[in-house]
Amino acid sequence: MSEQSLKESIQRKYGEAAARVQSGEAKGSCCGTSCGCGDPITSNLYGDAETTGLPDAAVGASLGCGNPTALIELREGDTVLDLGSGGGIDVLLSARRVGPSGKVYGLDMTEQMLALARENQRKAGATNVEFLKGEIEHIPLPDNSVDVIISNCVINLSADKGRVLREAFRVLKPGGRFAVSDVVVRGDMPEAVRKSMELWVGCVAGALHEDEYTRLLDEAGFDSIEVDAWRVYNVEDANQFLADAGLDEAVVAAQVEGKIASAFIRAHKADDVSAKKEPCCGPGCCA
Repeated sequence: MSEQSLKESIQRKYGEAAARVQSGEAKGSCCGTSCGCGDPITSNLYGDAETTGLPDAAVGASLGCGNPTALIELREGDTVLDLGSGGGIDVLLSARRVGPSGKVYGLDMTEQMLALARENQRKAGATNVEFLKGEIEHIPLPDNSVDVIISNCVINLSADKGRVLREAFRVLKPGGRFAVSDVVVRGDMPEAVRKSMELWVGCVAGALHEDEYTRLLDEAGFDSIEVDAWRVYNVEDANQFLADAGLDEAVVAAQVEGKIASAFIRAHKADDVSAKKEPCCGPGCCA
């Protein structure tokens, strides 16, 4: 699938998810009805204390695989950017925490999701929020302009994850923090099985191995990198989806078990970026 075709597929699926929420369906799942995308992946990510007071459509449009706002301390006055903000739940939660002196940007490329998010912003009365149309590979913000970047199961959708992470590093201020939820791969498995499990977890996905995620963050310039797999999926979670994909659960169980997970990923941009060691390039220098 070409990069353009992938983007069009993502926009179509998430646009349909937004339309389902706007039509009054309880959950805007981006997957097919048999894939079980809402359980266990998107379930039980937010506590009642967090969702109280939020518009039902913001909660219903939550399609993530974690709660990035729980990963990091947000401070009064912080500027936050949510990559792939969807219906806006993480933007609105962050807006509460940074207060009126702070600012939260939500970036999304899907018109229907942006319309839903802006309506949720209006209902929530959030005046310190701005939703931007754009791609996470080309963030429409200046260098060194945000304190914190969050994201919820979106970076795995990009065809150029290295560029996304370089862009995240660019727009973060020195001392800025990166705290996202995403899908990762934790071991080797046959390509057909991997792709099927990724599609189940992320709807349209290309999850990185956890070591590859760490490498790309390091190459982008980040330090203090942590990848913490907190919710691991097993073959029973996805058995119907695998069956629909023509894969035999009994055959693939051992190949899948424990190898696809939702992870919390944290990293930091040094206060003095010039002090970060440059990646070695010479022959044998990384031996």
